[in-house]
This record gives sequence, structure tokens and C-alpha cells, in this order.
Amino acid sequence: MENFVFHNPTKLIFGKEQLDQLKTEIPASAKKVLLVYGGGSIKRSGLYDEVMNKLNEMDVEVHELSGVEPNPRLTTVHKGVQIAKDENIDFLLAVGGGSVIDATKTIAAGAKYDGDAWDLVTRQAPAEEALPFGTVLTLAATGSEMNAGAVITNWETNEKYGWGAPVTYPKFSILDPTNTMTVPRDQTIYGIVDMMSHIFEQYFHQPTNAPVQDRMAEGVMKAVIEAAPKLLEDLESYEHRETILYAGTIALNGMLQMGYRGDWASHNIEHAVSAVYDIPHAGGLAILFPNWMEHNIDHNTERFKQMAVRIFDVDPTGKDDREVGLEGIQKLREFWKSLGAPSTLGDYDISDDQFDLIADRAMKRGAFGNFRTLEHDDVLEILKKSL
Repeated sequence: MENFVFHNPTKLIFGKEQLDQLKTEIPASAKKVLLVYGGGSIKRSGLYDEVMNKLNEMDVEVHELSGVEPNPRLTTVHKGVQIAKDENIDFLLAVGGGSVIDATKTIAAGAKYDGDAWDLVTRQAPAEEALPFGTVLTLAATGSEMNAGAVITNWETNEKYGWGAPVTYPKFSILDPTNTMTVPRDQTIYGIVDMMSHIFEQYFHQPTNAPVQDRMAEGVMKAVIEAAPKLLEDLESYEHRETILYAGTIALNGMLQMGYRGDWASHNIEHAVSAVYDIPHAGGLAILFPNWMEHNIDHNTERFKQMAVRIFDVDPTGKDDREVGLEGIQKLREFWKSLGAPSTLGDYDISDDQFDLIADRAMKRGAFGNFRTLEHDDVLEILKKSL
């Protein structure tokens, strides 16, 4: 295990009917609030009206930025930054899923930066300040509600990058499983794949002495695997929505990655794919991740065997480690497919036409991957396996 410091300043408010907490969590000094949200789902569900009623009771001036995309665009961030600067916004409230929260984080930092917010995303400049913000989560998936990270797409240049800074943690996040009950089946599936992918990214690491972290990751993964099919049979089950919602937060709030760095290569490749084709992030991960695993199984066969036995209950009797690991990878494929996730790039009508561009975008910051470093040819091979 490596030396580490863990600090997560986000206040998590979990459970039913917690929206009243807005009155105490948004500071009294906040007079102008920018409400950030996506499409019309929060209006159809009634959540928009509930939030507005609470804000009106606080007697704050509310400005709105709607239309945040599933892969949030730099152009939308620019709009939010302009509103924040023009209107002297002093607090932001994100109501939605991870994309809305990611956009809000970038707006919050961009509003305190003199240059283009893209400088922050591309790490050409540090984010030293940010407007304070909170979140009301409506989708179990990214974990953005309790971490500092964000992913932003520059569609004009076909670039998509993750970034973050200590100043971009939410001040608070309200998680009511009831607010996720109207999430449609396909988005529910994508959320499950996304949180599982986050756990896998951390599970494949280099340090050898991390038994506590391994068991924590395996436990969260098993809970998701058990609850996911039940939730898809009853999308309005509070019990299963609660389990999946909490799992998504734990999957990426830093707790599972104390003492080591996860891999994150599959995410980097998927960001390049969706920067070119604008496919759902988790859909891309469902396709790419098992092929990343197969590509790297010989790098640390024991690790893949452990995953297969502990997470997917593969019986190792009479099999060598590689066979056990490959069986675990196949069980992952089958599980995601059973949920309804895509399994090939062809499911999105993606051919090999743009593979060189995708690989170039993935390599924009150089070789990557902390479990095993990938080069340009590795990316092309994983993409070819994913057809």
C-alpha cells in the first residue's frame, strides 16, 4: 500500500424527503443562485417545482441554465460561466445526474478564472478558486456528487477529458432514492455499468498489499450484481434504487482508492470514442472494458483470477489461472449483456473508419494506464477487439 491522505469535504445527505435541507445548506449569504439542469425530466417528475419552491422560500434570485447534454459540452459550460459572471452569481445548484454536476463543477471554477474554462479541463491552468455549489442527484451512476472530478467534451475539436481540483468538491449533495425512480430502463442500465466500471478501474492496481480495499471493492460490486437484475424487474422499487444509488456514490468518492492509484485506461479510451461518436459513456465502457481485460490478462493473471473467483464465483478447480481469469471476463460480458447493455461497437454502428483518430485522441496526453501502460498500438488492438 502506498502512503495516502484522504479528505472528502462533501456533506452527503441521503434518504427520503431531504429537500428541505436546501434551506440550511445553501448559505444565507447566497443571494443569487444559478440552477443548472438537463432536459425536461426534472420538470416532468415535479422535482423542478419542488426545488424552485424551496429556493423561493429562501428569497434568493434564481437564474437558470438548462439543456446540459449527457456528454456535457464546453459550449454549455461557456454559457454557464457567462451567466455566473454577468449576474454575479454566488452559489450554484446542480439538479440532475453526473453530466449536470460535471458541467456545474466546471462552471463554478470557470467563473473564477480569467481565461477560457477549457484551459482548466486541459490542465493548462490550475483551478485555484471556484464558486460554491451543491447538488440534488437524480441518477445513480457517476459518483460526481461526492468527488471533485468532471468530464467535459469539446465537440469542435473532438476532445473529451476528465479533470478536477480540490476546489470542485460539492459543498453538499442531497440523495433521495425517490428522485431516481423515474429514470428510464436504459439510463438505469447505463448507470449500473458506469458504477461497476469505476470499481473495476480502481480494482486493477499495482500495490500488492491492499486486502481491505480489495474486499471493500468486491463487496460493493457483489451488492450491485445482486440488486441490479431485481431493480430492472421493478424500476420503482425504493429498496433497490436505494442500494444502487448508494453504491454509485461509494464507487467513486475516493474510499475504494486509498493507498493506490487505479488504472483508468478504459475510461480514457471511451472518452476518445464518445468524443468522436457521442455515444453514451457507459455504453462505450460496457463494450471496451472486457476487451481491455482480455488485452491485459497476461500482465497480471493472478489479479484477473481473483476477480473471477471473488466477484463472479468462478470455480477454479482443474483450471489454470488464465482460464479462470478469462471465464471471469466472460461472466462480466454476459452479466452486462443480460442487463441490456451493448457488447460491440457495431451496436452503435461504429466501424473501424475512425480508429486512428480515436487512438490519437486517447494518446493526446501521452501513454496512459496505471495497471499497465498503454501505447497507440494497444488502443488500436482494444478497439479492434471491440468491433
